[in-house]
Amino acid sequence: MQKYGKAMLAGLAATVVLSALMVVKAMMGIMPTLDLPRMIAGMMGAPNAPLLGWIVHFMIGVVGYGIAIAVFGNSATGIGNVSRGVVISVVGWLVMMVMLMPTVGAGFFGMKMGIMAPMMTLVLHIIFGAVLGWVYGRLIGNDQRLAGVRA
Repeated sequence: MQKYGKAMLAGLAATVVLSALMVVKAMMGIMPTLDLPRMIAGMMGAPNAPLLGWIVHFMIGVVGYGIAIAVFGNSATGIGNVSRGVVISVVGWLVMMVMLMPTVGAGFFGMKMGIMAPMMTLVLHIIFGAVLGWVYGRLIGNDQRLAGVRA
């Protein structure tokens, strides 16, 4: 499998983990207003079509983050794949906080929903990035850990 295919597979794995955490969060009744698929669908003019939001959510995770880890996954920065995945996902979180959240009326960093919105989404992005980098490292045969040391 080529580098980009492996990277998109890593994006799929990370998106499945993130999505499962989002579903558990919703089932527990934690921050019900923080419904990212519905927010994405709303941005697209279809607030009552959360399936559309889920599809776009998966496309962003698989294609967007997959390509990002493939492009930046083999750089000579001296950091491991897990760290690189976390950095990529934190950049994505920042974009979400300054672009998506204000667009859906939640304000910068989602502060209209309270301090838990940026905190929870940051934690979810960090988990996503760690899974993305770890799976990508495994798939390309380079399972570097946080400090870039081979296991």
